[in-house]
Amino acid sequence: MDITASAKSTPDNPVVDRNEWRDARLKLLELEKEETRLRDKVRAARQRLPWVKVEKDYAFDTPAGRKTLAELFDGRSQLLVYHFMLGPDWDEGCIGCSFFCDHIEGALPHLNNHDVTWVAVSRAPLEKIEAYRKRMGWNFPWISSFGDDFNYDYNVSFSDEERASGAVEYNYRKVSTNEVADEEHGMSSFYRNEAGEIFHTYSTYARGGEEVCGTLMLLDRAPFGRNETSTMSFLKRHDEYEAAPKEKGSSCCH
Repeated sequence: MDITASAKSTPDNPVVDRNEWRDARLKLLELEKEETRLRDKVRAARQRLPWVKVEKDYAFDTPAGRKTLAELFDGRSQLLVYHFMLGPDWDEGCIGCSFFCDHIEGALPHLNNHDVTWVAVSRAPLEKIEAYRKRMGWNFPWISSFGDDFNYDYNVSFSDEERASGAVEYNYRKVSTNEVADEEHGMSSFYRNEAGEIFHTYSTYARGGEEVCGTLMLLDRAPFGRNETSTMSFLKRHDEYEAAPKEKGSSCCH
């Protein structure tokens, strides 16, 4: 992990007695409660959003063959799609998307039991997805939208014409093409009713999915936090970390 020397070696937190620490902690607790109440309000507002009926027919390459958007629901009424950054000419998946998806498999039984299907979608051809999946050791559903409009319509891929204009829409605003990658990430939600109609209910981009990443939430409670020099600068793919040296006598077993 890339931990900055200044963050690790020169903390400037005051050292106080237990009573003074408790007073400070109680003040922080009030902020945490305020954050929780705001999060509840945001969640309620999210679930009250109006929906948009999906009129276009989308199709995806999957290990089980070609599937429509309706078939991705796998018999459930709700679908979460993670827009995974892996373009047709990329050699490996995005580091941040890989980090995000490291958190998914343990949640799948719980999501499925709650009538929710989860799937990752990338624009890379299926064989490239399967090769990277094998490298990462993942088993979650991951499919290809190669040759389909899906990624473009949900604003995570951008046409040559859009890029030539100098600005594209990402995260609900026009941004310079210099501010976005060839592919971008996000998560979209869909509902399918008993009549088979599909509705787009929600999409989030950029930092909107951070709460799903348990590692970030844990780091936020560690003494040095995320130790970032820029957003998520500490990240590597999970097979790229070097074994961190342990301090002498720090092993829990010896």
